[in-house]
Amino acid sequence: MRYTHGGDVYGHPGILDFSANISPLGLPNSAKRALMDTIPQWGRYPDPYCRDLTHALCEREGVPERWVAFGAGAAELIFRAAHLLRPAQALVMAPTFCEYEAALAAEGCRVRHYLLTRQNGFRMDEGILECLTADLDFVALCNPNNPTGEVIGRELLQSILERCKKNDIWLLVDECFLPFLDDPDTCSGIGFLKAYPQLLLLRAFTKTYAMAGLRLGYLLCADERFIERAKASAPPWNISTPAQVAGVAALRDADYLRQARDAVREERAWMRSELEKLGLEVFGSRANYLFFCCEQPAHLEQALEQAGILIRACGDYVGLDGRFYRAAVRLREENCQLVQAIKTVLKGG
Repeated sequence: MRYTHGGDVYGHPGILDFSANISPLGLPNSAKRALMDTIPQWGRYPDPYCRDLTHALCEREGVPERWVAFGAGAAELIFRAAHLLRPAQALVMAPTFCEYEAALAAEGCRVRHYLLTRQNGFRMDEGILECLTADLDFVALCNPNNPTGEVIGRELLQSILERCKKNDIWLLVDECFLPFLDDPDTCSGIGFLKAYPQLLLLRAFTKTYAMAGLRLGYLLCADERFIERAKASAPPWNISTPAQVAGVAALRDADYLRQARDAVREERAWMRSELEKLGLEVFGSRANYLFFCCEQPAHLEQALEQAGILIRACGDYVGLDGRFYRAAVRLREENCQLVQAIKTVLKGG
């Protein structure tokens, strides 16, 4: 089976990984301490109701506890939502994260694409409103989008929600990368939950708190019947004790998220400037990764792999080809290694 995502470090031991968009600060120290302190608890079954985690999350997000369902990562929740809703016809943006379409296809759903174009900087625009027709059952959007790093503003998001409400369409908005924006509150859909019960907001600890190996994500929705079905559809004890413990500690660590956002902001600007100096065209890139085009040489990712660095080649995204790449924002020493390696490749070294 071909590995379709970034982060295949197990197949490349010792490699420097820019292919997975994880917080450059790594797992919070508060979460590490909490994990160490609770090792004796790992021999027991985890809390099936995630009580401490639910309380900490809803206190932080300002939503009722009956509006949240947890999953073993965002991907599991995408597949669970598709299975519960079983839409006949859906719309997804392109290019975007492939698991929306994979989950829908697994349920026999017909999928249409709303193509984001290079001419428009791969930005979402109001043209999508005309595509939200009554024959649709489900729409999946990623905000900020993966791999482009472009955002959907609140005004356009509300217009999309209104059209979905009118035509009885469920809307999934993936906000897993939202915390890395400079101004996340201006793009968040959380304030729309109560008015639009057909809105599913997807978030995760994976990228924000560097917990990809712990697997912890959550859905927010004001349709309490759907949330109850989402909880009932999960396997027993699917959220491990380590994931719950680390999640609670991270939510209570107010400094970590601010520090991660500050680091990403500084390094993203530096990396963008350096890549543009090399003649590469950078698009969007407002989250913790850069999306860029490299016309020559072909297969930049293979040359970098030979130099001990992984980036994400984006030719397998719908609407893209082998000229497009995504690279995570890490800390300065590693970012310098990436920039220098790209410079060497472009010079034919």
